[in-house]
Amino acid sequence: MNIIKRRDLIGLVLGVSSLFLDSFDAKGAGLPPEEKPRLCDDACEKELENVPMVTTESGLQYKDIKVGQGPSPPVGFQVAANYVAMIPSGQIFDSSLEKGQLYIFRVGSGQVVKGLDEGILTMKVGGKRRLYIPGPLAFPKGLVSAPGRPRVAANSPVIFDVSLEYIPGLESDEE
Repeated sequence: MNIIKRRDLIGLVLGVSSLFLDSFDAKGAGLPPEEKPRLCDDACEKELENVPMVTTESGLQYKDIKVGQGPSPPVGFQVAANYVAMIPSGQIFDSSLEKGQLYIFRVGSGQVVKGLDEGILTMKVGGKRRLYIPGPLAFPKGLVSAPGRPRVAANSPVIFDVSLEYIPGLESDEE
């Protein structure tokens, strides 16, 4: 007689239910996850495999998708950026692309999560970067999910693809 161990049964139930939920979520949101706008497409993802990872003292890690040519933002300046925020599985939980407008904030002043602040400060205008933000630099209290979006647990790592579009006040005066 075959006896199914409890942990095998739980694994089976969880596996089947997550398959069901994943397909249900995609249909419920109206778009399969791969059709949401992204800063890094399939070709970009492949290229990223060969880009070296940079790790900062704080634990932030990043890979440059494209190094910009313009200036880096001084602390306290406003920046205009696009971003796609994901949980480690790649599911998007927030995106300026979906909202259809650049996100403007004062860099280095605590208006965004610490990892995003730190990651943008060393970018140059025109650059694109993937930030691997550890939990303490992300959402220490977590982030409640919105309809069709995954929840971000307290102190869990997140990934941001970000492009630094321009720095108001630091535009080139050349015509």
